[in-house]
Amino acid sequence: MSKKVLIVGGGLAGTIIANGLCRHIGTELRRGDVSITMLGTTDTHMYQPGLLYVPFGKIRERELFRPQRKVLDKRVIFHIDPATNIDVDNKKVTCKSGAVHEYDYLVIATGSRLMPQNIPGMQEGAHWLYDLEGARKMRDALDKFEGGKIVVNVNAPHKCPVAPLEITFMLKEYLEGKGLWDKSEITYTYPIGRLHALEPVAEWAKPAMDADGIKYETFFNTKEVDPAGKTISSEEGVTLDYDLLVTIPPHAGAEVITDSGLGDGGWVPTNKTKLLREGSTDVFVCGDTTNIPISKAGSTAHFEADTVIDNLASLLTEGRWARDYDGKVFCFVETGMKTGTYVWFDYKTPPNPGAPSQMIHWFKLAYNRLYWLSARGLL
Repeated sequence: MSKKVLIVGGGLAGTIIANGLCRHIGTELRRGDVSITMLGTTDTHMYQPGLLYVPFGKIRERELFRPQRKVLDKRVIFHIDPATNIDVDNKKVTCKSGAVHEYDYLVIATGSRLMPQNIPGMQEGAHWLYDLEGARKMRDALDKFEGGKIVVNVNAPHKCPVAPLEITFMLKEYLEGKGLWDKSEITYTYPIGRLHALEPVAEWAKPAMDADGIKYETFFNTKEVDPAGKTISSEEGVTLDYDLLVTIPPHAGAEVITDSGLGDGGWVPTNKTKLLREGSTDVFVCGDTTNIPISKAGSTAHFEADTVIDNLASLLTEGRWARDYDGKVFCFVETGMKTGTYVWFDYKTPPNPGAPSQMIHWFKLAYNRLYWLSARGLL
């Protein structure tokens, strides 16, 4: 009987896994021994890291999108039908249409979502770049900005953990370019007692912000935003005035995860090396959906996906495991409009950001163009 691989989620992680499996088990797919089905929520695939450039007008919106069907291997059965219930006991997934899909192996890659509504006043008073609508509004606000106080406010949990640093350094150079820096100031807030969750990154960022004249406020856990008074306050009792508030809203996992009882907050308890749901032997979890203590980033999803592909292909063809995920992450970091650095790390090796350079910035811009090869599982 044919083995059924069911992938819930059509973002980067799910797409890489679907395409990668097609390459690894082409013979089994051709013989009908295995089928691969994906359940997505939209017919469009978005390059999310490209949103960083939208507020500055550095990328055209159409460059961010491709039809999901064209990104996927033709052998993948693709349904635009959001999952509403995942029943891991009976190996079934129910969709919004009422359709029920059975599986032998399940991949959960349902991603994360923005939750600005969790903080009073944030939706009305803040700008963000983590979705297209927010990035457009931030672009419009920057076009009208004539100088003043900008607060870059970071909340947890959130994906793409270097993006708040990138937007801060890019904002500073953007204001310099418009001749507004001498009548502006930027204050960066972070919820713990340093500037980034990864201590080496925080130690790198502090002197960089000092050199740029960027202020910071740590131990700032956002309590509320007052859009009328243009203030943002923390649970620790600090209130900051702003003329423009840029926030990284708190995130949560997908509703289907909580509705199915698979994990608080939408994060699925996951074995950090096998990438299996805790308590399951046939349910893989990949990307933002996991609860493993590592960055929720596209790079993380990519390296996790490669591990899931190897293990699923090995299990389907040889009945054995191939390898463990070692926690590898590699992220470019924009440090301005024309310079960048990078961080890489794994479970055993801490990150060690290097000196920024224009060449690394160019590498990041080149990767923006190569992303679609990654999504197709070719890079």
